Amino acid sequence: MSRTIDYGNLMHRAMRGLILEVLRGVERHGLPGDHHFFITFDTRHPSAQLADWLRERYPEEMTVVMQHWYDALSVNEDGFAITLNFGDSPEPLYIPFDAIRTFVDPSVEFGLRFETQDSDEDDDEEDMNNVSEAEEPRQEAEVVSLDKWRK
Repeated sequence: MSRTIDYGNLMHRAMRGLILEVLRGVERHGLPGDHHFFITFDTRHPSAQLADWLRERYPEEMTVVMQHWYDALSVNEDGFAITLNFGDSPEPLYIPFDAIRTFVDPSVEFGLRFETQDSDEDDDEEDMNNVSEAEEPRQEAEVVSLDKWRK
């Protein structure tokens, strides 16, 4: 048992709190100005709720866009429910905050990325050295470049 401060988990909790506050503001007042969000989440998370066809199409992670059309946004302490349009088919989703991998608002060049953490945290230095190795499989599915959406 290590007697260290777990800055990684503390930072993740603070970042999820920031997302909660942003989404609560949008829930109350709508998206202001040109703000919009790209949210990548783990579709395998036990509390994530999405249509079976979406889970089959995105078996590991999915990026949703919250911009022009969304409905029924409801935010709670653990996550948020939202209905989004997929090819003229409205689909309800529930995305737990713990399932979010990236949260990006390209209108102001703001983004958060949640690094995966192994359950064995015996050696924090080893975890730091393996960050890039853990990231490689995810990079292809993430929002890589936002330049094409910038004005």
